[in-house]
Amino acid sequence: MKTEESLDESSREIEATDSPKASGGFAAGLLLGIVLGAGVALLFAPEQGQKTRGRLRRRMQSLGEDAREGIDRAGARTRKELLRRKRRLRAELERVSERAKEALD
Repeated sequence: MKTEESLDESSREIEATDSPKASGGFAAGLLLGIVLGAGVALLFAPEQGQKTRGRLRRRMQSLGEDAREGIDRAGARTRKELLRRKRRLRAELERVSERAKEALD
């Protein structure tokens, strides 16, 4: 069982980690990590930013064109399927209509 002294010690430790001084140190470390990471990324980047942006732009345009083509193909398949079902439904309605006429006669 913990004594009052050990409980007070534990609460002081928790307060110390929640203090503004501790969070300021964390923020400074985080900022330093971001700056160092950006510097390393710039040093090891395979190309200049302009080339990379151009490549990304072309890739995004290509993906956009592929997406539009896929949507067009899907639309064409959907229209074709709807026409097929429409024809089948009309044929079935004609058969039902003929059966109803025969049943009434």
